[in-house]
Formats: sequence, C-alpha cells, structure tokens
Amino acid sequence: MENIRYDYSPLITRKPFKLPDRARVAVWVGVNIEHFDIGTADFGELRPYRAGPPNVMDYSVRDYGNRVGIWRVMETLDKHNIKASVLLNSDVCSRYPIIIEECKKRHWEFLGHGTSNSSPLGGLSEAEERQVIATSLDTITQAVQQRPIGWLGPALQETFNTPDILAENGIKYLCDWCCDDQPFPMKVKRGSLISMPYAQDINDRAAFRRQVSHQQFGEMIKDQFDTLYQEGANHARIMCIALHPFLIGQPFRIGYLDKALQYIKGHNEVWIATGREIASWYYENFMDMKLT
Repeated sequence: MENIRYDYSPLITRKPFKLPDRARVAVWVGVNIEHFDIGTADFGELRPYRAGPPNVMDYSVRDYGNRVGIWRVMETLDKHNIKASVLLNSDVCSRYPIIIEECKKRHWEFLGHGTSNSSPLGGLSEAEERQVIATSLDTITQAVQQRPIGWLGPALQETFNTPDILAENGIKYLCDWCCDDQPFPMKVKRGSLISMPYAQDINDRAAFRRQVSHQQFGEMIKDQFDTLYQEGANHARIMCIALHPFLIGQPFRIGYLDKALQYIKGHNEVWIATGREIASWYYENFMDMKLT
C-alpha cells in the first residue's frame, strides 16, 4: 500500500531551510497532560505487568503526574522562561481544571490529544472518530478560549481518515508522523495540514521504557541538540522534547531536565518556541498563508 499523505523528500535535495533570526534550531517542549481511566487494565505499560481493573500500580503512578509532577515541570520551565506546548486530553479540562488555569497563566499553547489516553483513535469508525475529535477540540476551546491548531493522537494512533478529519476541524499541524527534522506539507482532501517534528526518542516515556537512566536521558537531550545545532548552521532543524509529568516530574529525574534546558539556552542562534509559533512561521514563509 502506498503512503498517500506526503511525498518523499530526501534532505540532500532540499533548498536551505531558514528560521527567524538565523536560528540554527527551533526547540519546542511538548508536555503531555493526560487522563487515564481507572477502569482500564492496560496502560501501554512501562513494566511487563497486567492487572485489574483496577490496575492500581499503573493508574496511580500516572495520577502522580497530575497531582505532583506537573508542578515540578512548571517550575522548571518557568525557571528557563520556556512556554510549553501542551498535548492535552480534553477530559483534563473537567477533571483537573486547576492545571488548565495554571497553564493559561503561563500562556502555554494547547494542542488536541484526544479525549483520554484510554481512548486511542485506532480502530474507530469514521463517525466515531469524527465525534472524538470534535468533542476533544470543542471541549478544549471552551476551557481555554482558543481553538487548538495542533494535534497529537493518543499513543500517536490514527486511522486512514484522521488527517482529513483533523484538517476539516481546523487543525493546521500534526505531530504523529515522526519522520523528519523539518516541517512539511501533508496531503488532505480539504484545507491544509503540515507535519511538525515530534519526538519518539527524545521522549521520556520511550526512553524510560527502554531502561534509559535519568542521567542518560538528560545527555540524550544534549546530544540530540548538539547534532541538530551543528547541522543547522546550513540547514535549520526543529527539535522537540516530549515530556510526561508522571515520568520527568519525579524528584530524581527533574534535575536532569533542568540541566539539559540550561545547556540549550547557553547557545546562541536557538529559537525556543511553541509548536503554534513554528507552524505559523512555516505557513507564512513556505505556504504563503497567515494563521490566526
């Protein structure tokens, strides 16, 4: 089966890719703020255990992120004056409204991320998927008074209809397709959509599932940055740091995020941005469109 969503574009054949103010790298921090159903048995676990429901072990550690971990993440990003892009399950809006209010105070961006991480899109009928996407986006819009233009699927799951449905609902950039270090246009039936570089590897969940230590994860962030920074002298790059408060927000891990961000901010020619800011710049400069 052919991939109909985008054309193959080898990096070496592209025109030089430039960012604002001659930045070599645009770095955006994606914070996954999620809700999990306690009636779920399988949480896509980091450990080989299955139990319940109630699967207390797996549910409770995720609940730690919304009770404690998120505040450590906020304090760390505040320290470095970084605005996050929140990959938001819309159920968070009603269940943990204080988190939404604190994100709004910081002028963080909100992206759609489904209704719950217990409800991925894979396997849904078109009608069911349309309902989930519309509910997620409408709920977030009502809570934050701005409609999301970005989307990350729960567990990065899609159907073959997902990009078309998202574009019809006003989504302008999609983070599921982790196949490039630069944004690129995607093919949809109506409207416009680009792929935004997200991170499956510079991602605390993926790293800790592979038994990477917290120290090693901090070094991974710096190593990723170093390579992209060097390459970006001629061909700018986008770098995402993907975080989950129940993981990076643990006391023994948060300091390594702090050190990695301090390292990145110690370099010139770096654009610390939100996903929305990067997408808006790309649309204006490469697609001759202004996003509102």
